[in-house]
Amino acid sequence: MKKTYLLGLAGLALLFVSCNDMLDITPRDKFTDDPAFWNNENMVQNYTNGMYTNNFSGYGTGIDDPYFSALSDDQADPDFRNWTFTTAPGSTGYWSTPYSEIRRCNYLLDNMVSSTISDASKAKYSAIARLMRAYNYYLLVKRYGDVQWLDHVIMSTEDELVSGPRDDRDYVMDKVLEDLDYAIANIGSGNKATWSTDLALAMKSDICLYEGTYCKYRTAADNGKGPDASRAQKYLNECVKASEAIMGKGYSLTANYGDIYNSLDLSGNSEIIFYRKYVKDMLGHSTVDYTSGSTAQDGITKDAIDAFLFLDGKPLATTSLNKSDVPEKVPYYMIGLDGNIVKTPDGRDSVRVDSKGKPMWVYSMEEPFSVRDKRLSKVVDKFLAFKGYGHARTWLAEMTSSTGYTIGKYYTTAMGTTPQEQLTYCNEIGKGYTDCPIYYLSRVLLNYAEAKAELGGCTQADLNKSVNLLQNRAGLPNMTINPEADPVNNVGVSNLIWEIRRARRCELMTDGFRYWDLVRWHMLDKLDTNKYPDIKKGANLSNVDNCEVDLNGGYAIPFTATRTYDKKYYFYPIPTSQINASNGGTTQNPGW
Repeated sequence: MKKTYLLGLAGLALLFVSCNDMLDITPRDKFTDDPAFWNNENMVQNYTNGMYTNNFSGYGTGIDDPYFSALSDDQADPDFRNWTFTTAPGSTGYWSTPYSEIRRCNYLLDNMVSSTISDASKAKYSAIARLMRAYNYYLLVKRYGDVQWLDHVIMSTEDELVSGPRDDRDYVMDKVLEDLDYAIANIGSGNKATWSTDLALAMKSDICLYEGTYCKYRTAADNGKGPDASRAQKYLNECVKASEAIMGKGYSLTANYGDIYNSLDLSGNSEIIFYRKYVKDMLGHSTVDYTSGSTAQDGITKDAIDAFLFLDGKPLATTSLNKSDVPEKVPYYMIGLDGNIVKTPDGRDSVRVDSKGKPMWVYSMEEPFSVRDKRLSKVVDKFLAFKGYGHARTWLAEMTSSTGYTIGKYYTTAMGTTPQEQLTYCNEIGKGYTDCPIYYLSRVLLNYAEAKAELGGCTQADLNKSVNLLQNRAGLPNMTINPEADPVNNVGVSNLIWEIRRARRCELMTDGFRYWDLVRWHMLDKLDTNKYPDIKKGANLSNVDNCEVDLNGGYAIPFTATRTYDKKYYFYPIPTSQINASNGGTTQNPGW
């Protein structure tokens, strides 16, 4: 059955991997059972480096990577991305890659039994392997539901497990929790770019929130199993425990939202728990390029913009502040590397001109954004950029976006002191070297607040030490345990849970979490364009001169494609090659 379990293992070295999508790349290196390898601690340490490289890609170009998350109601790519699968594939890295990593982990665990390295070292490296095994099983369960649990390496196709059935997803997740707790107890301390107890705690916080809420909101009709209140309570309490442990370790939010996304060095950042390091001209990424270059961006939707509160703490439906989202037509100024308008020799602001010397214009959202949650103006560039009206940051190529709203949170002027450096490091594939945050305090604070609210009995003190720290940074009033009702809340949850979910959406927008948040909240139908047409809409372009973008009610709607929800999308389809190889041991997920 599990042909993927018998694949060779990935390389030892901590490779410099940048923007390649690794989903369908088969690991190439193979190992023997040579005791000398496992008795050499340097070799074992190098072996775990491969786990780091393969599992923490940082900024990349794969689905769910930061920015590349257009299968959501927050973003829309130029082709308007459909479901990840619409038919069952023959094979896919979504299935095979985690199992290859699980085999890598089990290989280490099996060989630690007879290794002669110290017991303390055995425990540490076993903790790393169990942490990564937990993570990869979490990925599999999220995608496929029931999967086969393996805690040792299958060495022969004759092994009875090869054609065994999938295990119940609840059983597998209980095993994941055991692995996480072992990792927390044994992995030890480390810096923010390597293995540590804090990394394991942050991962547990995430995974237990997912499991607790998924089990609370799932249905038998759509997920194969109905809600399980006791199980939900158990995992939400585990999330709270892990989150509190992180919250008591001295981490603190940075003063400005967005600082963690465009920094050249996150090692000393007070908000960062774990990050991926990039190095100029050695290890780079393309996220800055994709959000600054001439390729049309996966733009932010009107639905996402409308989620941001106004500075009076009220949503779009009830605020008394200016609700207008009509942009202002302003001169297209030349912007220098310092982010300021370039001056002409006689001291005037310089304005770009077209080929005929005619002054050019852009459309600004500065005024509409000025009365909204401060995160909005960090996530989204204040200038709209769309067909016929591109916009360039400093000396870069003109940007356009599928929706008109371009993403600004990853851009920085720090990667260049000359126009040529800007063009190289901000506008070329694989040249960016800003560090990538992977686990950070804001995520843990949101996990804590949500888990407490889902458990019931959330207090004002709970909110004040978690989500209200984020509200304050965003320039918003404190959230209370009895917030005002938002008329848009139509999903049957309390006003408090609705507002905590909103805070999560706005804080983590484009970070790659939204799709799986909708899955665990049992709200995947929100990606249906027939029910929620605003997820296809972009900026208000009703006042644009000679607009070349198709409009609907004044809003950009450049997509002809639609996306229709079906309950089968709660699970990915099992690859047909896996089913065929199992001789009936593996069955397909419902609806596929």
